[in-house]
Amino acid sequence: MGETIEQKRERVRQIASEHYKRGDVTGWFEALYKEAEGDNEYIPWADLEPNRYFRQWAESKHLKGEGRTALVVGCGLGDDAAYLDDLGFRVTAFDISPTAIEWAKRLNAGRNIDFETADLFEPFRGWLGAFEFVLEIYTIQPLPIEMRERTIEAIASFVKPGGRLVVVTRGREDDDEVDELPWPVSRRELARFTAGGLIETELVVMPSEEEGEPFRFVAEYLRPAVS
Repeated sequence: MGETIEQKRERVRQIASEHYKRGDVTGWFEALYKEAEGDNEYIPWADLEPNRYFRQWAESKHLKGEGRTALVVGCGLGDDAAYLDDLGFRVTAFDISPTAIEWAKRLNAGRNIDFETADLFEPFRGWLGAFEFVLEIYTIQPLPIEMRERTIEAIASFVKPGGRLVVVTRGREDDDEVDELPWPVSRRELARFTAGGLIETELVVMPSEEEGEPFRFVAEYLRPAVS
C-alpha cells in the first residue's frame, strides 16, 4: 500500500471523526476493519505479533499462564491473545468489531482461544469478576476522554478476587494537553483503577521505540482475594 504509519493513523482519525459527529463513538472500529478488506496493513496497530511493550514486561516477569483464565479486552486480530495462549493461559478475547473477530478466528484457527464479539460496556454478565488475568492494550486511549472513567471501571470489572490486570497505554504527564486521537493516558487517570478496588503493584515507564511517539505505561493491578 505504501502509506506511512502517520497516514494510516490519519485515516483512522477521519473515520472516527465521522462516527463521533453522528454520536457513535465505537462504531468506527468496525468501519475501519471492514474498509481494510482483510489487509492488516490498513490497521495501524495490527502488527500480527504481540505488543512489544507487553512482551518485554511479560518476559521480565517470566509470565506463565499455568492454565489460568485470561481475558483480552479489545483484542483486534488476536495477536496478544495468541501470545497468552502460547504462555499457557486459557484465553477468551473480545472486540466490538464482528469483522475483527472473524478475522482473528481465521488467523488463529487451530488455537483454543474463545473469540467473541462483545461491547466493553455491555459485556456478557458471566464475565464480570470472572478472570484471573485481564489484559488491556491500547483500548482506553482511542475512546473519548470524557468516557475514560467509565472505560476504566468497565475494564476493572472483569478481574476476579485474587486476579490481576495488566494495562499497556501511551502515556502522558498529568498536566499535558492532548489534542488528537489516540489520547494518551496519565498517571492520574490510571489511578482510577485503584479507586475501583484494585491495588497497583507496578507502574513501569517504557521509552517509545518509535521516533516522535510518547512513552508507554505498563501497569499491573491486583484485586485482593476475598478473605
